[in-house]
Amino acid sequence: MLVKEYRICMPLTTEEYRVGQLYTISKHSHQESEKGEGVEVVKNEPHEDPVHGPGQFTEKRVHLSSKLPSWARAVTPRIFYITEKAWNYYPYTITADSHSLQCSFLPKFSIYIETKYEDNCGDSENIFHSDKILGDHEVSFLDIAFDEIPERYYRSLEDPRFFSSAKTGRGPLREGWRQHTKPIMCSYKLVSVKFEVWGLQTRVEQFVHKVIRDILLIGHRQAFAWVDEWCGMTMEEVRRYEQETQEATNELIGLVAPAISVSEVGQLTATHSAPASAPSTPLSDEAPEFLAPPKTRPRKKSAPETLTLPVLRERTGTE
Repeated sequence: MLVKEYRICMPLTTEEYRVGQLYTISKHSHQESEKGEGVEVVKNEPHEDPVHGPGQFTEKRVHLSSKLPSWARAVTPRIFYITEKAWNYYPYTITADSHSLQCSFLPKFSIYIETKYEDNCGDSENIFHSDKILGDHEVSFLDIAFDEIPERYYRSLEDPRFFSSAKTGRGPLREGWRQHTKPIMCSYKLVSVKFEVWGLQTRVEQFVHKVIRDILLIGHRQAFAWVDEWCGMTMEEVRRYEQETQEATNELIGLVAPAISVSEVGQLTATHSAPASAPSTPLSDEAPEFLAPPKTRPRKKSAPETLTLPVLRERTGTE
């Protein structure tokens, strides 16, 4: 299992980011979706937890077939999805706990993410007070302005080095911005990736962490670059936007019968506490034939197709 903690600072308050996060996830998911591919929302409903209090439960199907690297496509079905389940008790969230993100054809693969948000520049140590991690784990500070993202996802209008918010007056972000910017908040994310298959464990776990790192950077950059779109929205307004966008996204993806299903371990009850540990998986001394280490082959690079988005209800310029 490979465990890393990511810390991503933002020129926002945690209360502001609560709205910005919901808006950004909905808009980004819609932009990245196309017929048969993307993020399908299955459930999005209130949830009460005896420890963390009221929150929101979401269940999504992430259709990934065409977005996998060539070596991963060689060992996966032509069409498949994984199920992501998340419990949002802001400013604490759980994503992909032991009941989710376990594919039936990859039973030894799991991801577990805990997130906490605080109004500081990322200087809180051992914020998770985790007793399930043995030894030290790597802590990586991600800079939304100066860390590189994959070229295909770069948009000059979303570059924090050049973006300036008309509504808040924040930005552009200069070198060393985390030391002097006010307000400032930090997303702390403890990410555990486990893939216990002989010959592929290190490669897969490192690859998944690379993907997660890129997703985190892109999402946080967009949340800031789109601040003038969501700034001033109430929770009721952003939830309404979220619902409308999810409906449009599901329609865009369409109903596609999956070639495989996702196996879920156990059943969730109406209320539950945060999972006590990352999901455990059985060890195997030998790799199955279909997961044998792939042969070396040149990596294919291609740009994504331009997407045509359905027309969503536009927000007025006045709040």
